[in-house]
Parts: sequence; structure tokens; C-alpha cells
Amino acid sequence: MSPVPQAEGRWRMLAILCLGVAGVLATWFSATAILPELIALWDLDAARTSWLTNAVQVGFVVGAIGASLVNLPDIVPMPRLMAVSAGLAAAANAALLVVGPDGAILARFVTGVALAGVYPPAMKLMATWFVRGRGLALGLLIGALTLGSSMPHLVRALAEGIDWRLVVWVTSGLALAAALVFATMVHEGPSPFGRATFDPRQSLSVFTNRPLFLANLGYFGHMWELYALWAWILAFASAAEAGLQPFPFGSPSMLSFVVVASGAVGCLLGGWLSDRIGRCLTCAGMMLVSGGCAAMIGFFFDGPAMVLALIALLWGVTVVGDSAQFSAAVTELAEGAFVGTALALQMGLGFGLTVLTIWALPHFAEWIGGWRWAFLFLVPGPLIGAGAMLALRRLPEATRLAQGAR
Repeated sequence: MSPVPQAEGRWRMLAILCLGVAGVLATWFSATAILPELIALWDLDAARTSWLTNAVQVGFVVGAIGASLVNLPDIVPMPRLMAVSAGLAAAANAALLVVGPDGAILARFVTGVALAGVYPPAMKLMATWFVRGRGLALGLLIGALTLGSSMPHLVRALAEGIDWRLVVWVTSGLALAAALVFATMVHEGPSPFGRATFDPRQSLSVFTNRPLFLANLGYFGHMWELYALWAWILAFASAAEAGLQPFPFGSPSMLSFVVVASGAVGCLLGGWLSDRIGRCLTCAGMMLVSGGCAAMIGFFFDGPAMVLALIALLWGVTVVGDSAQFSAAVTELAEGAFVGTALALQMGLGFGLTVLTIWALPHFAEWIGGWRWAFLFLVPGPLIGAGAMLALRRLPEATRLAQGAR
């Protein structure tokens, strides 16, 4: 196999994309980070509290699946779609400053729809710049997403005692800046996938193409765990705080930031490993470790604090370290002209699972008597996902992954 030429300027474009993605994804958990203040302000019941987090997931599912059914990421120029979507996310996020509880849930839904117009297209656009080294490049991009997702927790931790509206202002401003970046500085690379025409039947390939189905099954197992951890780590940490003095990293908000943000390191590690030892092995290994952390963390709920912090940190690294590699696999296994559609549908279905797990986890915690053992609910996801990726590795089509590294 002859070496694949590398696109000039690819690292600069990747850096710009990462900057924009980190900015707009700061809106994802902006309401979650200020839930204690919103509960007190609006006297929220348990259902509305859960929906303030879950409405973003539902909006993303609707946006991603809707976009895939009309092949939107393969028809509309990606920089234009991303810029408009980021601007919409900024506006919907800022609406938290002026609406009531029901309006806030609607605003979070719209934020999720808007984010579906940024995340999948950004991954496809990045892939037009990287043929070799795509795993590492996608890892960097998902690392930027992870940092952006953690940003509200950092702002909340640093601004403790300051008006909660600061979190909304900062995250909305970051999303608006991202829209300007996408509109003025981003363009496709020299290895485009081709333009698609409207063909809803292409969405069915997610289920009828066996290698693509296994890659997606691995992704679904991964998503069963990921966003439920990110959504409820603050609740777990807040429950553990009473029995731990001193508390790891100083406060539940700072621990939540560290857990989510540490995933950026995992994304880099996952990308590096994936391009060397293989996509399937990397994903399976990451999921086995993260599933182990989900099973173990309850044993250290009341200390020692250092052990709890180390397990939480390891979990934060591994729970998202493989995320980019499922998407990289789709870009390599799907038909070229419909890569954007395949990515959007993969994410739409995967995020649909997160709606279930985010809703169910606090109910499971209540059923078993508290947050200590609640994360056991997440363990089956990574185990199933790891099995799917090891099954994919045995198929001949797996040689298309990572230039043959499966």
C-alpha cells in the first residue's frame, strides 16, 4: 500500500476546529452545572430537574436523526451548517437568563438540536483533512468536545458565591465565538467524501451492513455509560462529600470538572493507540477499564479520598477515550458519499440511549438507597460494547480500519 499524502495545513485546521467545537459544546451542560441554583430559584420537582439535563439529549437525538434522514450533513456545506447551528446554540443557551422552568426545558431542547448541527459535521469535515492519522485527529477533536463539556463545571467551581448567571453568560459567549470561527476560518480539506443526493434508504445501512452495525453496537455500549456519568457525577460527588474530609479536588463541582476534563487526555491516548494497535483493541480495552471503574467506585464512596479520586480520574480518562474511534470507524466503513449521514444517525441513536440512562440512573439510585452503588447500572453497556468491537476485529472488513490497524 503506497503512503497516503498528507494535506498541507491540516494541523492548523484541526486546531481551529477544536477551538470552535470546545466553545460551542460549553453549552451542553450549562444548566446541569447550575442545577442546585435553578432548583432553589424555581422550586423544581424531580421530573423537571431531570428534564433540564435530558432535554439537550432529546434535542440532539431529534436533530441528528432528522439531519440523517434528509442527508443534511452531506448536502449543506459543512462550515455554513456549523456556523448557523453554533449561533442557534448560543441564543438558546442565553434564553436561560429570561425564561421560566418550562421555557428553560424548551431552550435546552433547542440547544441540543443546534449541537447536532455542529458535532457530526465537524467530525466529517476533519476527516477531509486526515486520511492517515485520522484516529489521533478525531481524538483531539473529541478531546476538545470533552473540555468544552466540562467548562460549565469549572466556571461554577471558580465562581462559587457569584451569581449563577455568569455560567450562562460565559457559555453563551463561547458558543457565539465558535459560530464566528466556523463562518470565517473553516473549510473542507482536499479529501472530500463527495456530495450526496436525498436517499433515506442510506440510513438503513447502519443496521444492514454487519461491520458498520458492530461498530455502532460498540458505540451504543459506550454511550450507555458516558453521558450518564457526565450528567450525574456532580450528584454522586455531592452525596459523597459529607463523609469525606478533605474532599478530593476541594469541592464536588471541581471534582466533576476534573472527571469530565480528564477525558481530553483519554481522547489523545485513544487516538494514538488506535492508529498503532488498532481501533477495535483500543475501544475494547478502554471500555473494559471504564466498566471496571463503574463497578469499583462505590466501594470507595466514603474513602479513602485519594483512592476515590484516582478511580474517578481513571474513569474520566477511559470513559470517553474511545469515543472518537467509533466515529473514525464509521468514516472508514460507510459508503463515502454518505459518511455524514452515517455519523449523524450513529450519534442520534447513541444519544437516544443517553436519554434513557440519564433518566433511569437517579431512579436506580433511589431504588438502591442512594448514590453509592448507582453507577453499577452503567456496567453492562461497556461490556456489551467491548464484545461488539472484538467481534468486528475478526471480520475481514476490519482491515479498512486505521490503514489496517484493527
